[in-house]
Amino acid sequence: MTSQPSELSERDPAYGWVMVFAVFVLSALSFGALGSISVFLKPLATEFGWSRGETAFGYTVISFSSALFGILWGHIADRYGSRYFGFIGAVAMTVSLFLLSKNQNIYQFYGLYFLFGAFGNAILTSPLYANVGFWFRQRPGLALGITAAGGAVGQGIMPLSAGIAISAYGWQTAYLIIAVGYFCLAFPMAFLIRESPTRQNTDVVTLASEHLPVDEKIAVAWISAAIIFCCICMSVPIVHLVPLLTDQGMPVDSATQVLMLLMFSGALGRVLGGKLGDSIGALPAYMLMSLGQTISVVWFPHLDPGLSLYVLAIFFGFTYSGVMSAILVCTRTMVSAGFAARAMSITAFFGWVGMGLGGYLGGVLFDLRGSYDWSFGFAMLVGWVNLTILALFVLYTRRAQRRRVLTLAEEEAWN
Repeated sequence: MTSQPSELSERDPAYGWVMVFAVFVLSALSFGALGSISVFLKPLATEFGWSRGETAFGYTVISFSSALFGILWGHIADRYGSRYFGFIGAVAMTVSLFLLSKNQNIYQFYGLYFLFGAFGNAILTSPLYANVGFWFRQRPGLALGITAAGGAVGQGIMPLSAGIAISAYGWQTAYLIIAVGYFCLAFPMAFLIRESPTRQNTDVVTLASEHLPVDEKIAVAWISAAIIFCCICMSVPIVHLVPLLTDQGMPVDSATQVLMLLMFSGALGRVLGGKLGDSIGALPAYMLMSLGQTISVVWFPHLDPGLSLYVLAIFFGFTYSGVMSAILVCTRTMVSAGFAARAMSITAFFGWVGMGLGGYLGGVLFDLRGSYDWSFGFAMLVGWVNLTILALFVLYTRRAQRRRVLTLAEEEAWN
């Protein structure tokens, strides 16, 4: 049995907020493990003799596996729903983290992070974000912003927790502790996942496509082109901020506290970025937040530990995370419900490619130059490429809307 479109438009189901909570927690766990790679980077490199670039490639592996398998999970979610995705993700995260505690070589390291990305991160992010987004017709930006804030919270808490565990017990026991914690948190959340009534209603799915600003596949292509460069920009500090600060003499616990502050600021940025998308439009919100991360990222290697560093971390965290939620709102508002999981997975594919490239190239540039100046300067340059593509997309959207208005006017004149 399906609801009529008029019924769905009256009030958002209360269970939507339960979905927000569940996906918030799962997202926090998933992104938290990614953020923790920066804390494990130096201990693993020291123990096994790996270079920064080789170790940072673990982040690239998890990003690329998330990108590739995200497309698969998006197709499955659009066709069959995402009811059991939480359970698959919970198993994948727990098993991969447990086995990482027994890691002995770099290929095993890459393989286990591939598993985490393909069956953990890929299944718990874009398909579930698409599900959450279509529980809400009134304020999808706010709901998606709160949901996406889970990733920022996880990226703040987990690196700090990992740093404390590594300092106290070593990297192997730290992975084991994290695996047990993930098992205890992820499985209860998996029981709460349900499919959005809007995505189950074929009438609504069909009617919604008539009100999109541009063709949904073209919109996804534009967003995907921009997001590659956007994510290269943001991933350099995510992966390399802790190593940068410890290279400058800051203790690892203090360095992870800076990262935690950046991510907690990001949690607020994701909520307000989503709300801003509801207020001024998703695309302008995306551009505004992208501008903030682009002009701030280059300064990290040039500030001594102190107040200015913390202010920069807060500002960058707020804007880079606002970008994340603005991208989700862009995709939510520019595609139909029946295409939503695939659309978010496609844009996420290019986003993860960018994240993987940025994390890896940041390490490679460090290896070449012996400092992070070039790494963070490169991040700024690709941020400007992202903004250029977004500006062109705005022009394309305005022209498409003008053509639509003219076409409608001509049809009315003939009638």
